[in-house]
Amino acid sequence: MNDLMEILRQELVVLEDARDIFRRSFEKCSGIGVKSDFTYEELESFEALTSRFARLSDMIIQKILRLFDGLDLEESGAVRDRINRAEKKGIIASADDFIQIRILRNEIAHEYKPEALSDIFSQVMKLAPALLESVGGISAYSMRYFRKI
Repeated sequence: MNDLMEILRQELVVLEDARDIFRRSFEKCSGIGVKSDFTYEELESFEALTSRFARLSDMIIQKILRLFDGLDLEESGAVRDRINRAEKKGIIASADDFIQIRILRNEIAHEYKPEALSDIFSQVMKLAPALLESVGGISAYSMRYFRKI
């Protein structure tokens, strides 16, 4: 259990850095706005945003929520189970949002059609606040373990 808490402590530092970088990209792209035609610089900004969105969502779903399951002595199970448990524990506000975040993450990883990018960018902008807010829920929930030390 102490090993899991140390891993969690380390992952939370990485998570906060990833959140801060993602937030900066989100703010920059909010200023640009989603449109049908982007300059190369704007496209680079949105590509960075989608990459950071995918990375942050992976950190939360694949690492942090899995660590919480281990600390709570629960089977990790499928991604959907992990997300539903996180909502029940109050770590995230909406399992439905996180299921959409996971689906979008997969689309980001596997979409190669340029005409689909505007839709992906729009969805990232819509779901970004839920992803950012979840880091606060993660921090609050993790205090449960660090008070025991």
